[in-house]
This record gives sequence, C-alpha cells and structure tokens, in this order.
Amino acid sequence: MRDRFWERVPMDRMTPEEWEALCDGCGKCCLNKLEDEDTREVALTRIACRLFDDTTCRCSNYARRLDFVPECIVLSPKRMADVAYFMPSTCAYRLLHEGKPLYWWHPLISGEARSVHDAGVSAQGITLSEAEVPEEDWEDYVIEEPGT
Repeated sequence: MRDRFWERVPMDRMTPEEWEALCDGCGKCCLNKLEDEDTREVALTRIACRLFDDTTCRCSNYARRLDFVPECIVLSPKRMADVAYFMPSTCAYRLLHEGKPLYWWHPLISGEARSVHDAGVSAQGITLSEAEVPEEDWEDYVIEEPGT
C-alpha cells in the first residue's frame, strides 16, 4: 500500500487492498439499525448481523456474506454518497467521504489492530445475534454509538 494513502489518494483511485484497509474493524456497521423513513434518522441497536463475530468484530464469512445476507451494504466509492449517512459516525469510509481525518485509534494511524477496541470504539462484547431477538423487539435494544 502507498504511504498514508488515505490522506492523498481519492477514494475512487484506491487499490482494492487500500480500500479494504480503511475498515477499522469496529464492527458497528454490522449492527442492525432502525431508520426513520421520514427523517432518515438512523438508530443503532446492539443486535448484530447473524454473521458477525462479537470477539473479532469481523464478518465470519466476509467473502460469501451476500449469499447469506443479501441486504448487506457493499461499500464502494460510487455508493458512498447514498450510504454514508447510514455508516457509523467514526467509520473511516464516512470520515474520508466527508473530508475528515481518521481518528488516532484507527489501525492505519496507530499501527495496532487492537487500538479500535482499546479505545472503546468497537462493538466488541456488546452484541446479541439477530437470531436471538425478534425484529419487532429491536427498538428495545437501541444504543448510543460506542465511542461517540
């Protein structure tokens, strides 16, 4: 990867490896959200996608996730204008899309994959699986976004 590419390279010119490296591993994008259809306001729940690994904060089957979760949002530079509002406020993809810098705890800055968890910004250890909670009860599990 190019040195400090996130500061110099437009998102649509990043290599696939650079694009994937933007993910900080917080797992908050894998938490189910409730969206107000009128205001587009998004409420985060602690109910995680059934493929979410609460220990690693990663998808347990990332390569085939769309086979199991067709509604999973696939990020791309072209889609950012449509989906950025739906991403966590600390998400590197959203931050760069909005012209903001990455936080100190982002692994690209800190050099440590654990820094996102150590900073208390991830969903590690706080989730329930969507397989355990009926969708009609999700509003009972709304939370503030970790790390904000």
